[in-house]
Amino acid sequence: MSSWIDGLKFDERGLVAVVAQEADTGELLMLAWADREALARTVETGRAHYWSRSRGALWQKGETSGHVQEVREVRVDCDGDAVLYRVAQTGSACHTGEGSCFHRRAVGGALEHAPGTGHVLSRIEEIVRAREAERPEGSYTTYLFDEGVDKVLKKLGEETAETIVAAKNPGTDELRSETADLLFHLLVLLRARGLPLAEVWGELERRFGAPPRDVAALHAKRPPDHS
Repeated sequence: MSSWIDGLKFDERGLVAVVAQEADTGELLMLAWADREALARTVETGRAHYWSRSRGALWQKGETSGHVQEVREVRVDCDGDAVLYRVAQTGSACHTGEGSCFHRRAVGGALEHAPGTGHVLSRIEEIVRAREAERPEGSYTTYLFDEGVDKVLKKLGEETAETIVAAKNPGTDELRSETADLLFHLLVLLRARGLPLAEVWGELERRFGAPPRDVAALHAKRPPDHS
């Protein structure tokens, strides 16, 4: 058994809490539990394994639904009593069909449906995707898609110029607003050209220190000595 698993603080049932997070977007997907064997199987196979407290059995996420979690990275919290799986999620993470189990938020004394917990650019990308597919009448995004890539490029150029001008002006309010406009139009362009934002995230990870893709390699990694 790898040393990092031996160093975890399992509870009286031999379990540790595991949070699953979408690696590319930061979306919080689910909370589950794992024992030593589940953690070892996760490392060995590269797919998320957990321990079901209700069934009293080891299980692989998606083994029946096909909604598997390919584990990109495993992290351990500072106290050693919780684990984070950073994953590539296939399909929905929640048994209800929602993308995340954390799809409800508390408002006063009630719960209401909430947008995803991932990065705001990823949430906007999903809105843009829906606009392209559904083309609701009166939508500015629908207008851009209807006009085509050349129109999107023209608007992106205009927003780039406006952002440059804003950067030359005093204060940051205008720059903040123009940068938001620029990023939005860039997301529309990516969708129009068929480039998922996840691939851009991946390129940035490759350039700025991507985590290891081979989770099995974590067996050989010992935690750093901070003494």
